[in-house]
Amino acid sequence: MKFEHFAINTADARAVTRWYVEHLGLKIARQMDVAPYTAFLADETGRTIIEIYARTDAVVPDYAAVNPLVFHIAFVSTDNDAIRARLVAAGADRGQEDILPDGTKLLMMRDPWGVPLQFCHRAKPFGHVA
Repeated sequence: MKFEHFAINTADARAVTRWYVEHLGLKIARQMDVAPYTAFLADETGRTIIEIYARTDAVVPDYAAVNPLVFHIAFVSTDNDAIRARLVAAGADRGQEDILPDGTKLLMMRDPWGVPLQFCHRAKPFGHVA
């Protein structure tokens, strides 16, 4: 099996997409200019990872009320302090950083819509698994 993408339903897909592109550095791989304004976003490797849409036929979760341990979108980080400062200035919450026994630093924040975002500065980065 090969992972394709993770989807989130939002009330304003265009605004969320703009924020993720501007502040998380994601790129638009494919986008619809009409409702539900679906956008597929890719990371710096060009791999499509997130689909964002505004579907009125489905509930938009109260992301701010969901414990981030239920779900979160995680990104590789090399500097959690810089990420926190930049994203707080862009409307994200300050979040909380946990440091694991191996020195891994996990910063959990929320975007302006409450979606949990995690930034992982791993002491030993994940490699490819055969």
